[in-house]
Amino acid sequence: MVKQKVEEEIRSGIIMTVFSTASAVGKTLLSINMAAELARSGYKVCVVDLDLQFGDICNYLHLSPQKTIYDAQKAAENTVGQLDYGEYMTPYEYEDTIFSVLAAPQKMEEAYNISTQAVIEVLAGIRGEYDYVVLDTTATFSDLNLAVMDLSTMITFVGIVDFIPTIKNMKVGYDTMRSIGYEKNKIRFVLNRSNSKTHIELQDVEQLLEERFYHILPNDFLTAIDSIHQGIPLVINDEETALSRGMQELIEKYTNRARQRSSRKNASLSSWVKRLFK
Repeated sequence: MVKQKVEEEIRSGIIMTVFSTASAVGKTLLSINMAAELARSGYKVCVVDLDLQFGDICNYLHLSPQKTIYDAQKAAENTVGQLDYGEYMTPYEYEDTIFSVLAAPQKMEEAYNISTQAVIEVLAGIRGEYDYVVLDTTATFSDLNLAVMDLSTMITFVGIVDFIPTIKNMKVGYDTMRSIGYEKNKIRFVLNRSNSKTHIELQDVEQLLEERFYHILPNDFLTAIDSIHQGIPLVINDEETALSRGMQELIEKYTNRARQRSSRKNASLSSWVKRLFK
């Protein structure tokens, strides 16, 4: 009975993993803003900090968690049946936007004592309670990252094109994902800091990857830093900036709202043309 319940949960909420083969490319900021924009759109959302040793989601949001993923997995080990994971969440609320955060452990020894299987069981549990679960991961092909990517509905692969080794690692990472059987449409390349000063052409990078970028985010370092200093996601507090709009448009693509909006626009234009030549 419990097994059947877990299988039902695994088929429910959408898991979106944010990954990169490089550090300091904006994964955490993007994860937070993806969660915030999904929440603003009316979905029940949880963002999980899977940088177990040095997670920063709560720091970015100025939150002080009372419980973490370590507490959740310990409780799951000692609970028969369904665990209420809401008890282990730290709520983020700003104006009308509310989403949950499952924080990284607060002590290094706790991070070392969390197994991959324990994390997967926690994710299986919370997946049944949320419409979307956003996972902020580390820049490694660790056992944990591979396990959560297997579980994920889609992988947002964040990259920048300002440094040759970074591009090489993107290629290696993408080839690895394809070699272990991930379909192309599961992996979504997102280019961050697209207008930063670089002598590397975007088209050359796409040719190397043999894949186009699914979405492109502009470079706006000052706005990003200001958001972190305030502890408020860009899509809430700076929604008219180019970077914020880019993040909103990414979620519109993921939730098909961009396509729906385009369809409504085309339908409206078609009606206008028909009236004009009536």
